[in-house]
Amino acid sequence: ALDAVGPASAAAERDGYDGVFVPETIHDPFIVLTLAAQATRRVELGTKVAIAFARSPMALAYTANDLQQLSEGRLVLGLGTQVRAHILRRFSMPWTRPAARMREYVLALRAIWVAWNEGTPLEFRGEFFTHTLMNPLFCPPPNPFGPPKVFLAGVGELMTQVAGEGCD
Repeated sequence: ALDAVGPASAAAERDGYDGVFVPETIHDPFIVLTLAAQATRRVELGTKVAIAFARSPMALAYTANDLQQLSEGRLVLGLGTQVRAHILRRFSMPWTRPAARMREYVLALRAIWVAWNEGTPLEFRGEFFTHTLMNPLFCPPPNPFGPPKVFLAGVGELMTQVAGEGCD
């Protein structure tokens, strides 16, 4: 239950654990990590995994940026693709060439965070994602903790290569 997240996370920290990592199953992992961030000060906080293809890179960039700031730099953004049936039939999102799409997804996230943190124009154009509009009204100030670490669930040779190329 969500009301147990804060106390359980605080107990894990007191017991010497180094991190609190949550899956995306019956709760939004970012809500769970928000509760954990408010109850802890030291442990890393991460998703294991958040389903990237259920969200646009821009939507996830905002969420991760906010949680990185709230947690004072402790977010580990663990991403995964999920499988085709879930993306198509549960999330009603496109499914094509998952390794290539994930590579570009991570690049798009990083380009968005650079634009926010360095004040550079947002000019990301790829095969799957295009992000070229960042009005000052929608541009968060630089995050004092920088962007979060990005981890990737790498099942298979291609996805493992993507993880090695562009993730932490």
